[in-house]
Amino acid sequence: MPVNGQNQQYAATIAPMPRQIESASAARLAQLESALRSIIRGQDEAVRLALVALLARGHLLIEGVPGVGKTTLAHALARAVDCSFQRIQFTSDMLPSDVLGISIYSPVEQKFEFRHGPIFANILLADEINRTTPKTQSALLEAMNEGQVTVDSRSHLLPQPFLVVATQNPVEHHGTYPLPESQMDRFLIRAGMGYPETDREREILRAEAGAARLDDLRPVLNGAEVLSLQEEVAHVSVDDSLVSYTLEIVRRTRESEFLSLGASPRGSLMLYRAAQALAYLDGRMFATPEDFKFLAVPLLAHRVVVNARYSSTRKKSEQADEVLREIVESVAVPV
Repeated sequence: MPVNGQNQQYAATIAPMPRQIESASAARLAQLESALRSIIRGQDEAVRLALVALLARGHLLIEGVPGVGKTTLAHALARAVDCSFQRIQFTSDMLPSDVLGISIYSPVEQKFEFRHGPIFANILLADEINRTTPKTQSALLEAMNEGQVTVDSRSHLLPQPFLVVATQNPVEHHGTYPLPESQMDRFLIRAGMGYPETDREREILRAEAGAARLDDLRPVLNGAEVLSLQEEVAHVSVDDSLVSYTLEIVRRTRESEFLSLGASPRGSLMLYRAAQALAYLDGRMFATPEDFKFLAVPLLAHRVVVNARYSSTRKKSEQADEVLREIVESVAVPV
């Protein structure tokens, strides 16, 4: 987003802070986004939202039908940032210990030793997370919120950076368990991945795109550099008018006649943090109204619950998106 027109107002409020990020950081981020797009064709918005989640220290939930590239996106992101990666294929018979790890008695040491589970990785792919029971889903709550897990009354820190990329099939599919509100609220962003446009699908067929090219993907960043970028994101300036804009959107979700549950304070905090990350991804050290407007639906729609008063022909999983879009359009953009 170029610094012109309305954006200049917000740029002017942050002096003496720099208006643009360092050219080296901007170049690396552009290279990272380009590398992911070369693997995940026709899903540019999902790629962008994944990078926002990474920069904002959040977690990503990707929803879509099988075969659109959800798993490939997680693999590609882990390779591009040169971080440790683990995949968990969630099933109905999985236990929390299969995710977190387990204490095993060692006859040699004569004590219990903790064996780390797959959650101890920088990037965790929780594949088809809604195919396991709520009990196992809840094993991720502490890890996603506090960056640690507790087993047998002992806390174990997770490696940093730590990002959960969870995938789920649409809730209308058979054999799925809807994620509880407390679990949904832990995800910074819910991104949808649908069928690509015809031209993009033609590129997929003609080019060696997808998993076949993952082995050719070279790292663009490393874990230490990701942590450094996350620290810089926290310094992106946000004008007071944009804070009021965010709070008004969140307030209307709580007062909407079509929602039985509105966005929590965590929702407004996450929207603020994600807008900083999007601005940084665009090479700016200041946020604009467009950042908040673009992110409002993928940041808040999964944090609300639509009630029976809302009449829509859209699928249940899409109704919250529709309500949020109407709320966002009803709130005046600060000028």
